[in-house]
Amino acid sequence: MKIILFDLPDEWGNLLPLTFTKKISDCRIGIFTIKERWQKIFPEHSIISVSADYLNDISVFDIDDEMLYINSSVIPDKNFLSALSKIELHKGIQKNGKLLAYKGFLKYNEQEISFPFGSVKFLIHSNNPHYQKCLLQSVEYNENVLYLRYPYQIFLWNDQCIQFDFENFISDLPKGLLSSTNKLIGPEKKLYISPKAKVEGSIINVNTGYVYIGDDVEVMEGCLIRGPLAMNEHSVLKMGAKIYGATTIGPYCKVGGEVNNSVFFAYSNKAHDGFIGNSVIGEWCNLGADTNNSNLKNNYGEVKVFNYVENVMIKTGLQFCGLVMGDHSKSGINTMFNTGTVVGVGSNVFGAGFPSKHIPSFVWGGSSGFEEYDFEKMINTANEMYKRRNKEFSEIDKNILKKVFELTAVHRKINV
Repeated sequence: MKIILFDLPDEWGNLLPLTFTKKISDCRIGIFTIKERWQKIFPEHSIISVSADYLNDISVFDIDDEMLYINSSVIPDKNFLSALSKIELHKGIQKNGKLLAYKGFLKYNEQEISFPFGSVKFLIHSNNPHYQKCLLQSVEYNENVLYLRYPYQIFLWNDQCIQFDFENFISDLPKGLLSSTNKLIGPEKKLYISPKAKVEGSIINVNTGYVYIGDDVEVMEGCLIRGPLAMNEHSVLKMGAKIYGATTIGPYCKVGGEVNNSVFFAYSNKAHDGFIGNSVIGEWCNLGADTNNSNLKNNYGEVKVFNYVENVMIKTGLQFCGLVMGDHSKSGINTMFNTGTVVGVGSNVFGAGFPSKHIPSFVWGGSSGFEEYDFEKMINTANEMYKRRNKEFSEIDKNILKKVFELTAVHRKINV
């Protein structure tokens, strides 16, 4: 059986700028990305992700009537997995008019969906008559479900996701030993250290949540950790780092200073002092020394953030909300981000003072103003970053960024 993780246009759009360069299923929450989690749930089945046309890496699907379609925005728990196991052929489950899962054949019907910044084609969308037919054949799901729709939900739900991942996929793995140079506060069963990890001279408190330290991770001396924390393969905590949960540090990330309830996707660095809290940092980002973000307004009011679908600042319902940064963006030393700042893809932010709370994609500057970042110069920088990690910056990578550059031109015209 093939499993299709499908992105609906509204959800993909609301998760921008994170999804400009990736499908919803490639977003990381908890220990794993959404796709990685489903692969662990269904280890014997092939999983295909379907999203905006320029992100799809396949053009022809081997259609099978036994396919299981799962909405990429669904974060599974035991109740949802139980309901999923009971779906009959040509039946599904929905919630509030959103198809959560369907077993059978959902015919594709490519359509351009218009956003304030441009049009993007999707194979599966709510206007598709076959999608509507599947909704009619689906029963209402009456349990609560984590349904990922906005970037800030990633850090908001990270605690629950780390707990689910640890208890279902990690707790029984062979463990390494915690060196006697460290201090563990709480039960050993809530700590996982890979036999390939290096942890020395640090204090780890698991009374506040699970701590996962994966393959080839290094926790340098003097780190202070309060779970929940997930450190993925080849990630590094620099000396004296202070980490509050629930935090996820993705593969090949380097993190130092103070971090609270934040998620780093992969290949991103915050290697020096400075504070990042209640934030989501995409891939291939670099935060310069003493970069800080505010996560609480001075009047303790509700935080608003820029939304790409509405093209305005929207309410989050949150008192604590920090920074959302798209892939390949960077900050210079001593950069300050205001509460609820959204930075697009491929931008470079620097200089004194607070820049605007919506920083468009592919711009260069700070509080005194921005100019368009030359695309080829940005690509050259990305290529050099890939080389440092022994990865190839492919033509596919460049084409995706080129598409994002074109889609986001309207925001640069307004703000530059």
